[in-house]
Parts: sequence; C-alpha cells; structure tokens
Amino acid sequence: MAMSLALLVSALTLSAIFNPSRALEFPEDFFNYSPNSIPISHISISPSSISPSQSQSPAPTPASVQAPAPESHHLVPALFVIGDSSVDSGTNNFLGTFARADRLPYGRDFDTHQPTGRFCNGRIPVDYLALRLGLPFVPSYLSQTGSVEDMIHGVNYASAGAGIIFSSGSQLGQHISLTQQIQQFTDTYQQFIINMGEDAAAHFISNSVFYISIGINDYIHYYLPNISNVQNVYLPWAFNKFLAYTLKQEIKNLYNMNMRKVVLMGLAPIGCAPHYLWKYNSENGECVEDINDMVMEYNFVMRYMVDELRQELPHIIVIFCDMYEGSMDIIKNHEHYGFNATTDACCGFGKYKGWILCLSPEMACSNASNHIWWDEFHPTDAVNAILADNVWNGLHTEMCYPMNLEEMIAPKFQVI
Repeated sequence: MAMSLALLVSALTLSAIFNPSRALEFPEDFFNYSPNSIPISHISISPSSISPSQSQSPAPTPASVQAPAPESHHLVPALFVIGDSSVDSGTNNFLGTFARADRLPYGRDFDTHQPTGRFCNGRIPVDYLALRLGLPFVPSYLSQTGSVEDMIHGVNYASAGAGIIFSSGSQLGQHISLTQQIQQFTDTYQQFIINMGEDAAAHFISNSVFYISIGINDYIHYYLPNISNVQNVYLPWAFNKFLAYTLKQEIKNLYNMNMRKVVLMGLAPIGCAPHYLWKYNSENGECVEDINDMVMEYNFVMRYMVDELRQELPHIIVIFCDMYEGSMDIIKNHEHYGFNATTDACCGFGKYKGWILCLSPEMACSNASNHIWWDEFHPTDAVNAILADNVWNGLHTEMCYPMNLEEMIAPKFQVI
C-alpha cells in the first residue's frame, strides 16, 4: 500500500513538472523544490516587456472577463490592488512559477467557468468589492496593454507568492514582490500624468481606493520554514514589528504618489488551513494555535501601525480589516453560514486534503459551496463573498476599523 501511494505521488509530481499543460498550475505552496529549479527574476516586469513566447499561453485573464453591469455609477474612479495569491487575478499566469492557478478546477465556479489565475473556485474578495463600487473586475497589470483605457477603472498588481520581504516565496519561482508592485503602480501613475495632466491624475488617484492584502507568505515561505535561520534572529513579536515597519514605509511611498484611501487587510488564521492541519498532525481538526497566535500578534501590530499612519499622514484615510476575526467567525459559526466541511479542502490530497496540491479536476469535491477551504491555503468563493460583505459594510461581523469601506467612500471623505 505504501509503495502504491508513493508511486501515485511520484506520478502526480512528474506529470505536474513535465507535462506542459500542467507544469505551472500549482497554487501557493510547493515546499519540496529547490529555488534553483526555476529561473527567478527580480527585475521590474511590465506588460510591454513580455513577448507572446514568454507569456506561456495563459488562460483567459480578467482583462477579457467583464463583470456584470453595475446598477449605478462608479462610487470611486478606480480600484488598485496590491498583494499576494489572496487577490491575484492573473499576474502569475505570465510568470515562470509553480504558484499558478491557470488550470481547472481553479475557476470552475467563476462567471466564465474557466480558470483566470485566481486561487479560488470562483471570485476573490476584490471581485465582489469592485461590483460594490460600481466597477468592472479589475485586470491584472500584466494582462493589459498598458494603455490608460485598460487601466482607467483600476489595476490589480497582486502576485501569488509575494510577501512583504522581497525574497519571500522565491522558492516557488518568479513573482512580483511588494516593492516591484509599487514600482508598477509608479509606472501606471506616470501614464495617467502623461494622458490626463498632473492635477487631474492626482485627483483621480486620491479619490480611488487601494486594497492591500499581503504578508501571509512571509510566514508560509519564510518564517515558519526558518529561511536564513530567521527564527534565531527574530522572535515572532519582533518579526511582526519588522514586517509592519517595512509595509508602513511602502504605504508612505504610495502616499507620496497621492494615494489617500487605503483598505489594509490583516492575515487569515492559517493555523486552521488544511496544509497545517496535515503538517502538524491535527487529530480532530483543531487549529494550530502557535501559528494562529503569530497571526493575531501580526494583526495587532498592524492595527497599531494604522493608527500611526493617521497621525503621521494628515490626509490619509486608512482602514484595517482583521481577516482573522472575520474568518474565525465563519469557522465557529459555520452552520449559520451553511458550511459543513470546515477542515478539509475541497481540492487536494491526503488528510484534510492538505498534503498534495490541487492538481486536477478529479481531486476536487463536487460542491465547493459547503466548504470553507478551496485548497490547502485558500478559501472558497462562498467564504470570499462573506468576507467582502464584511469589508464593505460589516454585514455579518464588524472586522474593519475605524470604519468600513462603504463609510470610507462617503462624500464627506472625497478629495476635492
């Protein structure tokens, strides 16, 4: 039996590596591969720098996906997204990386029923929020041509595997780091200035919403695996403070480019994710408390950092949304929300489906809507919808401070 299982795992792995149609569809984690197994680039990447041969024939991306027509006018000019796989809408389709979601069953419950690069069976939170704001789905930066027409409703720069630390997630292959994503926004802003004029571009950006969701990979792919012996240098509390300080400086860089309205997302309880339930041999699906304690500390530090930003940057309107709080509400009250599978992923292999990644449609459950977890790290579309409602107006539980997104975009906060 053990030999048969080993042969099955080997066959799946070799198929994923050498079959061109499956080679790069891996989601957030591939721990067993060397950083040297894929070429890693740390240069700034723009749409114009990628030739058709380099794009590796990605699946349909959000640029070609039209959201349902909004019922009213745009509540804000645009939505700009910075982050990791929690909000990646197709960036990694264009990169040489294991962290890709451009093959089914990813996207099977999306509007087009096709994979787009989202690490989910359907929509991600920023899709739901775009519709709330009266905007279409925001295209990934690398999927559009670089024209102002493509970017006028916003751009998604998020890249799976990215962290606050530049090298977090590098073992997965190429990704667009936080610093590079901000450089890409700088390029976008310059395009707006050239086409609109400096004053109009500044007004456009200052009234748009920025959604930042990043930091989890600094634990998954850096701190927890003890890369560079980091645990001997930083205790969790000091590591959290280091991350907060680094992100704070990047937010200030965006502020200097007229960003004024920011939604900063905290981290989700990854100690409850199927991968860690499997890895830490959870007996009955109990969450790994040591990991969740780090997440709670991080969120506490980030909330304090948000208060500092308000004091230091006079015109910024920044809200912090505690993903841990919102997610634990769903886990603890799963029956109320209609979930009966709280520990097992819909797609994966092994105990809790947290051992082997979501590689093929045959590995997925038939109905993801009653699952909290889609794969070993990412929630289902149903969970994303609930979390997006909470960010928007606290519909299910208040998780954003000191206000929610609907309140943040109120006319009294408009920059004239």
